Amino acid sequence: MLLNCVRIGVAGAGVFGGYHAAKYASHTSSELVAIFDPDGARAQSLAEKYNATAFGDLDEFLQHVDAVIVTTPATVHFDVAGPALRAGRHVFIEKPITLEAAQADELIGSANAQDLVLQVGHQERYVFDAVGLLARGKVPNKIDCVRCGPPSGRCEDVSVVFDLMVHDIDLVRELTGADIQHVTADGTASEVSAEMVLENGAIVSMKASRQADRRERRMSLVYDDGIIEFDFVNRTLKNSTPAVLGEVFDLDNAPLALRDPLEFGAHAFLQAIQEGGKPLISGEAGRDAISWAVRIEEAAGILPNASRAPERMTA
Repeated sequence: MLLNCVRIGVAGAGVFGGYHAAKYASHTSSELVAIFDPDGARAQSLAEKYNATAFGDLDEFLQHVDAVIVTTPATVHFDVAGPALRAGRHVFIEKPITLEAAQADELIGSANAQDLVLQVGHQERYVFDAVGLLARGKVPNKIDCVRCGPPSGRCEDVSVVFDLMVHDIDLVRELTGADIQHVTADGTASEVSAEMVLENGAIVSMKASRQADRRERRMSLVYDDGIIEFDFVNRTLKNSTPAVLGEVFDLDNAPLALRDPLEFGAHAFLQAIQEGGKPLISGEAGRDAISWAVRIEEAAGILPNASRAPERMTA
């Protein structure tokens, strides 16, 4: 059944829950009706801000919504998204989709069986698509990714691979269409460096850190006809290839995907629900990204994410 106005519930009343709540509360195609968090005070605080209802019980929360935005810590994504899908609710789940491929496959199967939308929040991909890079038709020979920043105190229930590096993993997979042939990695739960050879021969290096002195988000793509360099923090792009790409992200005139990727993703999620379409970034894409994350963690000898329990539900 297609919905004219989607009743939205946000699961997880932390920082990201607040960001998502603001987008759906202001959208003309949705109504933010419910906030779920086991911490009653946090749920109530966010709910009051948007005239929604706070819930501390997941099953009760699910009875009042058509779709769920999962912004809990990654260690409980599966525990929230699974019941939501089984209850027949559409689900947008922040990256990473889950911590294990088997869990992701269960969510994908549940969504497909009931014709529900399951979308994953790999927002950096919207940016690459908006500048035309994903439609270029060429595959880079070498890719270097750096995604670092100072400690934030958030997302520490998972390693930096699942927290930050997973963004670049998704982008590299989409750019190359190739899987890992060989990977070496070293580091800790807070800082990891990985070197990969892909099945198509491309060489990929990735570094992610939550203990750096400054925030840095950049990617270099080496093609046979030139180099494209992105700086996500400063919103700049250098391009020596023949491809027609913007030199600077002019946020005043840029498409929504560049100005506000979070809002763009919310719009796409609602559109898929209302028009019966496919999600912008599917559960399968989310599953593929975490399959790389698991291999990188194993190569680095990092404690599996599933062994680290969250201290609280709220991210």
